[in-house]
Amino acid sequence: MSSQTDRDPAVAPSSGSAMEVRFAEDTSLTEVMQLRVQSLQRSGQKRQEGERLLLPHEAVYRLDFSNQKLTFVHWSVSLIGHGRVTVTGISQLWTPDLTHLMTRQLLEPVGTFWRNAGDLEDTPLKCLEADIQEFGERIAELAKVRKVMYFLLAFKEGAEADKVSISVEFNQA
Repeated sequence: MSSQTDRDPAVAPSSGSAMEVRFAEDTSLTEVMQLRVQSLQRSGQKRQEGERLLLPHEAVYRLDFSNQKLTFVHWSVSLIGHGRVTVTGISQLWTPDLTHLMTRQLLEPVGTFWRNAGDLEDTPLKCLEADIQEFGERIAELAKVRKVMYFLLAFKEGAEADKVSISVEFNQA
């Protein structure tokens, strides 16, 4: 069974139409970043100062924006079972085909959603409301200048990529 984050009743509907944007795994980019880690391990080299390597429980995801005039409404997150999912945005300075990911390019705050191991499966997911609100608004701001945005998703404490679905709803201007 899945849970969904609750809508904020304080958010009034706008005159624009709603648009839901679903996070999609970028398997080729995840693979490129995994190959970078493997290459460093094989050669015995260390990462560049400030470089952010992909961890084994992480993958690269993307949001594609067909409209760039957006206002954040809410997150929709479902998780089968228990676990923790952390969504970290990557700034527009990263060109994945040309440069390594650097820690300075990671955005704050991050979005963290979780259900504890002892919770029932129909227990709503927990999150830090202020952080996910600010993060959603930041995504809407960045969408004004970008058609694609990249994210690192970390799956921990039992969460698995195939048991998680995340999307963000926006109002279109």
